[in-house]
Amino acid sequence: MSGLKTSRRILASTAAIALAVGVTVAYGSSANAAEKPITGGTLYFITHAEQFDHVDPARVYTGRDIAFFNSYIYRNLVSYKPTPGSAGSSLVADLATNTGVPSNAAKTWKFTLRSGVTWEDGSAVTCEDVKYGVSRPFAQDVITDGPQYLVQALDIPKDKDGASVYKGPYKKTGQAQFDKAVSCSGNTITFKLNRSFADFNYALTYPAGAPVKASKDTGDKYDLKPFANGPYKIASYKIGDTMELVRNTAWKKSSDAVRTPYPDNIVVRFGLAEDVRDQIMLEDQIPNTASLDSLSPANTRAFFDDPTKKTQRFNVYDPYVRYSAMNVKKGKMDCLDVRKALFFAVNTQALIDLSGGREFYGDPGDNPVKPVLGLDYAKTKGNISDPNWKITGNPTYAASLMTKAKTSCPDAHARATSADKGIIWDIAQSATNQKASVLIQDAAKEAGIVVKFNFIPSGQYYSTVLDGSKQNDISSAGWGADWANASTVIPELFTKEGGFNLSQNWDDAAYAAFKKKSDAAKVETNRTKQAGMWKELSQYVMDQYWIIRPVFSKTQEVWGSKVGGVYYWEPQGNFGFGQMYVKN
Repeated sequence: MSGLKTSRRILASTAAIALAVGVTVAYGSSANAAEKPITGGTLYFITHAEQFDHVDPARVYTGRDIAFFNSYIYRNLVSYKPTPGSAGSSLVADLATNTGVPSNAAKTWKFTLRSGVTWEDGSAVTCEDVKYGVSRPFAQDVITDGPQYLVQALDIPKDKDGASVYKGPYKKTGQAQFDKAVSCSGNTITFKLNRSFADFNYALTYPAGAPVKASKDTGDKYDLKPFANGPYKIASYKIGDTMELVRNTAWKKSSDAVRTPYPDNIVVRFGLAEDVRDQIMLEDQIPNTASLDSLSPANTRAFFDDPTKKTQRFNVYDPYVRYSAMNVKKGKMDCLDVRKALFFAVNTQALIDLSGGREFYGDPGDNPVKPVLGLDYAKTKGNISDPNWKITGNPTYAASLMTKAKTSCPDAHARATSADKGIIWDIAQSATNQKASVLIQDAAKEAGIVVKFNFIPSGQYYSTVLDGSKQNDISSAGWGADWANASTVIPELFTKEGGFNLSQNWDDAAYAAFKKKSDAAKVETNRTKQAGMWKELSQYVMDQYWIIRPVFSKTQEVWGSKVGGVYYWEPQGNFGFGQMYVKN
């Protein structure tokens, strides 16, 4: 789980997180505010992953990668302010001249593009380019894994299966319906929505709403080299090796109030062995380098214990809830008693200790919604509040639930206890996760449960598990609210239309009632009433054990001695990539 750093975004101040969970955030010092940024040089990033999950703007959906690519090669109609602290969660105009003009009870939104914005070939970015970019996520046979907010929100009819009648720009089926919902008049683009959506402009901070030049679109191959309109462009990208970004000479600072690029080149080195990656950082072997991964727990401790590195690190409560998603479709984790048994069997304390203790791990959670959301969070009953839950595991109680499962769901019981079958758990490949898998297997075995692990290369993890045909019984994951409303958590994770439903729960007997309540909450305009509905739905999720072991997690970032301009950017819970520079 600690290997899955690249999760989703949240709107919140880190101070509020600390207050909500009753602990202190441990900040490392970022670059000295008195330092003057330096232009030039090569900034390196290193990672154990073999690749980015996705580079295509319509498919990028992890917080780190959104922050990275939005800082360097993409531009959106609106962006988050590139600054530390809670101010970084405020919206600023980017491609547009303002943050949007709503009307018709926020069912209609207009944005006017600023002049002077160009593609890497020098041609102008047009309203039609934005419209085309917005159309691509509808081509769900080609463009997979990305956010679904625009697909869900635009006022386009649905077919009998609940899917949009518009099938994207390649097939053009339903094109007239899309053209009614998204239209251009000169440099002004208008979005017509199917409901009041007061914070629709927040959804447009995603690259899925970024422009794409139709003549440069290569379909699924666009994932390898999208056309840039930001301050950098992709010079080369070789999976398992490197990605090199070079300056986009067609970009003009006069057209971009958000970005101030400093390095001449940005190089990402993929596929480093974990011990090699860690030694580079521990020994400052390449001083102009930052790690895109957390170090292993032992090396994290060593890095944070070293007083000479106090300005090269931070440790914060991040925006995410890490959890294990139960795939509840028939023939998988379709038995509530088995799901509960595995939850009560796990030795959480051993996993905390493996991850470096609570200083670096975070806290056992009780909810898919993190406490930082305040209005939408309430402690749930059951799970870690159940008197049978023990932080070191309760194999006796777990075994009793398996005995119950033998009667309530004999097929699921047989699978879970079979040495040949067992429960298959998807997890990202890392040395720490290898060790965690042994701890989980040993704890489950005490309760009579057989658990096997499917290790997936980290750069291919989400693109694998989000394919329902490839996902196994359980998938480790992480999620943070996309902005300050649980509407960006509950429907996204637990409805069929959501962009990140790893529970595949739409055939579960409990789903229909849940979906009805979720749909009602999404359109509720009384914010206090809506918050109560989200709290009820969080309890519903936990009662069904559609997820187990939520963790209100922390993250650590480290960088070399010649990297300046580093700060924690709250919206994506990661580096503020755009202000990083190479010191002399």
